[in-house]
Amino acid sequence: MTYCVGLLLNEGMVLLSDTRTNAGLDNIATYRKMFHFEDPGERIITIVTAGSLSVTQTTIARLREAVEDKDATPDTSVILAPTMLKVAEIVGNALATVRREIDEKLSMAQGASATMIVAGQRKGGAMRMFLIYPEGNFIEATEDTPFLQIGEHKYGKPILDRVVKPTTSLSDAQKAVLLSMDSTLRSNLSVGMPLDLCVIQADECKIGTLRRIEAGDESFRNMSDAWSHALREGFSQITI
Repeated sequence: MTYCVGLLLNEGMVLLSDTRTNAGLDNIATYRKMFHFEDPGERIITIVTAGSLSVTQTTIARLREAVEDKDATPDTSVILAPTMLKVAEIVGNALATVRREIDEKLSMAQGASATMIVAGQRKGGAMRMFLIYPEGNFIEATEDTPFLQIGEHKYGKPILDRVVKPTTSLSDAQKAVLLSMDSTLRSNLSVGMPLDLCVIQADECKIGTLRRIEAGDESFRNMSDAWSHALREGFSQITI
């Protein structure tokens, strides 16, 4: 399994993903789940994925192939699409097609499934973020719900519900997604490091920060320890 989260804020967007894949306790591996399609200054699209690795890898490969196709059109290439809504439609169609094809090849009773978060901005357009379902349909992050999650999301959701608002700064947003991930890492062994963190500032249409956080990272460990200490202190001060 996995955990990925994206925040859509006034100042920009923050996305975080783990890299663990799990096909049983004796078959755990590391695969990147964050992918970028970028024309710096003109367009940035970041996709994070959860679910069947065969589905997500094939979908990303086809999206890249469509971008590189000399006959690419605004209906087939996420780099040429006129709006982020059209990008979401292209990704959703690709995901649904790949899922159906792999389902047909599988002899298992339960087919393969995957979800994606697609975030981005084109020059002159608004930042937008979508959650793409296996069937290809999608929902969009809004001011009322400025974050989206996929994978093992339940452990990391409470802190996001409490602290994330559209006005949250990018600095605080990075703390929020990392602490959300820390809670998930502590509670679910199917989520694991290293982590990939991406920060995109509003209207820059390019990646601002791209960071790989390895197991044993000192700053992440210190933040985790400080959060645990703060929770214990807060708990001890509550009376009933």
